[in-house]
Amino acid sequence: MTPISPINWVRLFILGAMLGAAFMFTKLALEGVGPRLVVAARLGLGAALLLGIAYARGTGLPPMRGKRAGIVWAFALGMGIFTNALPFFLLSWSQQFVASGFAGVCMAVVPLLILPLAHFLVPGERMNLRRLIGFMIGTAGVIVLIGPSAFAATGAEFELTARIGCIAAAFCYAIGAILTRLCPDVDMISLAAAALTIGAVLFVPYALAVDGIPASVPATSLLALLYLGTLPTGMAQLLLVKVIRSAGPVFMSLLNYQVPLWSMMLGIAFLGEELPPNIYWALLLILFGLALSQASALRRLFSGRRRA
Repeated sequence: MTPISPINWVRLFILGAMLGAAFMFTKLALEGVGPRLVVAARLGLGAALLLGIAYARGTGLPPMRGKRAGIVWAFALGMGIFTNALPFFLLSWSQQFVASGFAGVCMAVVPLLILPLAHFLVPGERMNLRRLIGFMIGTAGVIVLIGPSAFAATGAEFELTARIGCIAAAFCYAIGAILTRLCPDVDMISLAAAALTIGAVLFVPYALAVDGIPASVPATSLLALLYLGTLPTGMAQLLLVKVIRSAGPVFMSLLNYQVPLWSMMLGIAFLGEELPPNIYWALLLILFGLALSQASALRRLFSGRRRA
């Protein structure tokens, strides 16, 4: 089993906060541009940020020639498609036709999808009953948090297709996490920059062809887009690569239980949203599921602190 260092717990916590805040900033961004342009701006700005960091460090993108160069770029292509372009497209289209919480429930299922994939494909990531039960409890906690409204029918014409799209996006994220872990050794910043650049190249032309360039964007939406592109896309891609490469995709999947909690807490704090009555039960289930699934990692973490 992959050892989990304290720095990876910190990275996971930071990722949860950044991605949870993304929902609040997306609401602000959507006041000025459509969902496809929000995704395009996120990918474009995030890719530009990581490319700038990679070249400032002198590493740039992964080599195009040499031993295993083709394999590395094949994995980067897979990551760009399955971690960025395809799930972003599926979610941006599907959320027009499904209840708002349905996509959140689908994202909570990602750990349950990663677990069997990692068991068969990633050395050291063995599935066991404790992990499976822990992930099931955590997923139940997210469902309790979002509530039955997530499964309510909207009556939209493409609702069934959109629900399938949300489920497909969850599978994409699971596949992307596995690909990130299995990629041959390469500089992590270079790999993250390559994956996000490929995602931008694939999605940005599509968004501009469909929606065009907006004549003007309100200042609030513009600032929200800058946040979305830099932190929960650019920096998040880098942190995701670091966590998956060093701690494994199963550990990273715990992020999917954090994000709804952060999103709801930030919405309550800054947008005046109401505290749902079931949040305490949901929090209890999520924390218990996390502790059960990561019991051995938590024991090593706290035993190491006592020895220190």
